[in-house]
Amino acid sequence: MRVKALAIGVACAVALCGPASATTIGASISHFDENFLTLIIGAMKAEAQRTGTTIAFEDAAGDTDRQISQVQNFVSQHVDAIVVNAVDSSATRKMTEAATAAHIPLVYVNRGPDGAALPAGVSFVSSDEHVSGRLQGEALAKLLGGKGNVVIMEGELSDQATRLRTEGVVKVAAEHPGMKVIAVQPADYSRSKAIDLMNNWLSTGDHIDAVAANNDEMAIGAILALQGARVDPRSVVVAGVDATPDGLAEMAKGRLAVTVFQDAKSQGRVAVDTALRMARGETVPNHVDVPFELVTPDNMNSYVGR
Repeated sequence: MRVKALAIGVACAVALCGPASATTIGASISHFDENFLTLIIGAMKAEAQRTGTTIAFEDAAGDTDRQISQVQNFVSQHVDAIVVNAVDSSATRKMTEAATAAHIPLVYVNRGPDGAALPAGVSFVSSDEHVSGRLQGEALAKLLGGKGNVVIMEGELSDQATRLRTEGVVKVAAEHPGMKVIAVQPADYSRSKAIDLMNNWLSTGDHIDAVAANNDEMAIGAILALQGARVDPRSVVVAGVDATPDGLAEMAKGRLAVTVFQDAKSQGRVAVDTALRMARGETVPNHVDVPFELVTPDNMNSYVGR
């Protein structure tokens, strides 16, 4: 169940913002209830509190039109800066135009414009998704000994990360003649949808050696489906992306073989800092990269709590 934006706004006003502050940021997030995005929101709140910044959050609830309206409302409220986690990478033009026309700094975080050059006054804080897909694919190739049947669980098709993470795995598989990608289907970054998708794949009778999921939530869904079908998850190599607390817990149990750490907390913190710098008139890069890192059972303990 998604938390209403009003509730978040009240919490911000009472617990986060404190006394009147010089800078106000409006933030539109694609989904309040997506596990990874809750980490970004938490980091944004913490950084706003540290800097004495007022920040108002709105939940787009996966609705592009709602998100555009939220950004337009922030513009009409004359906020000092806007932060957006985009619902649809290909539908950001109207938001960019609204903010730049009003000369309000705009920072996209985690999900932003799809390959478009950003105009002055707009920045994108993210991690290079080409790297995440390749890291995941290379780890799977090593664990499989370069051979086996792989299925890929895609995230939301409107998100450019979905395409890039999937491409990374497909390209690595193509470099290993013994590896074959036998199915690629979306589960929208959702644990419950991944359970259904994995059950569908299992019902076909096709032999599956590995599951490459675009995020940890879907990887966990695959693991739960395997358990429900009485297939030992350890007999199928399951890989995720994000290194969320739930993902690391599955790795500790020996059920998630590999994940790729995407630093949600740094993305949230840097998004707020970048917005504040822009609001002060400072020049910032159009793209701020927060690097991906491979996580395995050997090094997972260093990522707990990050």
